[in-house]
Amino acid sequence: MATQKTKARTWDGMGYRQVQRANSDSRAKLPKKQQIWLKSNGYRNTGWDNIISLYKKIEEFLKDSSDDLTLEELFLQADRIGNKYLTNQEVEDFNQKLSKEVSEVSEIIDAQFPDTEVEVIDFTDKSANKARRKGSQKSYKTIKL
Repeated sequence: MATQKTKARTWDGMGYRQVQRANSDSRAKLPKKQQIWLKSNGYRNTGWDNIISLYKKIEEFLKDSSDDLTLEELFLQADRIGNKYLTNQEVEDFNQKLSKEVSEVSEIIDAQFPDTEVEVIDFTDKSANKARRKGSQKSYKTIKL
């Protein structure tokens, strides 16, 4: 009589070991304080029910960590989210318009604050202390005109 294999249990499209691995990787991204809290409150990475509850709690912590983001990171995250709903053509058009605006602003700044100093770098090997230098060291001097 042939034995029937039971279908492997999955959660959120992942098997047991995959959920464990995801928990371990995500847990490592958390601050030490939150990792200690998880351990002290009995969140474990063994057993189906435990790994699922740990997975949910880690995701909750990671979502809450968005409060600690800097303003720049928030803008980048908003840009990524906004780009998900645009077609490739729309993104390309926006990038072209942005590039044009940036170049116009750059021209205005250059007109108001011209860089009158010219900097020349001399890479000739006319050093008086040749004996002190190692063969791999380069010497140069900067001259402002």
